Amino acid sequence: MIPDTLGAFIAGCAGTALLPEERAFFARTQPFAFILFARNIVTPDQIRALCSDLRESVGWNAPILIDQEGGRVARLRPPLARDWLAPLDEAARAGDRAAEVFHLRYRIIAAELRALGIDGNCAPCADVMRPDTHEILLNRCYGDTPARVGELGRAVSDGLLAGGVLPVLKHIPGHGAATADSHLELPRVDLAEDVLRATDFAPFAELSDIPMGMTAHVVYAAIEPDLCATVSPRMIDLMRSDLGFNGLLMSDDISMQALSGTIHSRSHAAIAAGCDVVLHCNGDLAEMEEVAEAAGPMTAAAHARAARVIAMRAEDAAGDLDALSAQWEALIAGLSGDG
Repeated sequence: MIPDTLGAFIAGCAGTALLPEERAFFARTQPFAFILFARNIVTPDQIRALCSDLRESVGWNAPILIDQEGGRVARLRPPLARDWLAPLDEAARAGDRAAEVFHLRYRIIAAELRALGIDGNCAPCADVMRPDTHEILLNRCYGDTPARVGELGRAVSDGLLAGGVLPVLKHIPGHGAATADSHLELPRVDLAEDVLRATDFAPFAELSDIPMGMTAHVVYAAIEPDLCATVSPRMIDLMRSDLGFNGLLMSDDISMQALSGTIHSRSHAAIAAGCDVVLHCNGDLAEMEEVAEAAGPMTAAAHARAARVIAMRAEDAAGDLDALSAQWEALIAGLSGDG
């Protein structure tokens, strides 16, 4: 069960332990979920204690997310968690067995996360790689065709869910054609709409039943020339109506430099466009106050989607890491044998 009233935002925190002022803010504003970064991570016991304190601050078993794609984007590193190849390299190594490999890989990642108290992962990354995909995204992709990306995105989602971790589909409706880094500037994609629908958008339609999704801070000029997808009612209607995504839709990090204006105005624009929740990552309390005020409480529709998300979280699926690791070693040895 989730509380009747929730704030329409996801929050970070500043450090490795919850500050009294953060605890009071979260109790007052009731964010739907939390997200952790490297600044929040030291030891297993410390991570578990922080997760417990975050949930205690809001009075329920709120989701706690992380970016643990494996490869370059991994907040947990050895000895806290296994190191992985970049997803693109993993897919190349696995060849025709990539779906099997990705399912087990993310089943292991799920077990590692659940052992620390984390139950959400910002994956799969269903962006279709192109020759000019920006390097910030390139090797995080799974392939260069919608079919390959859709197949492996499904394997990632299923592996995480089997391990009791909620997947977050990103970056809807497709970031692969962007040639700029949205952390630093606003990417603009000038491809024709029919090309976008046939290629970049296609995996997101196939994976539209994933419980949570994250928008792309990207302008798709053929459809909406003036606004990036995160703050565009037209683009969010496309995600809902054309691509069929009816999960909980969060913005990408609202503090990224692709967006202009104040944190308050960005957050308000994302909610007004149709995002269910605003994601804020940097842990700055003053900014979070702006986010909470602008986002307000979840709408009834967003709350219903949030309830469906929580209903999909398996509470007893931690998994035996030793057994899973043994399966992984056998699987990888088999790949070598196939070669």
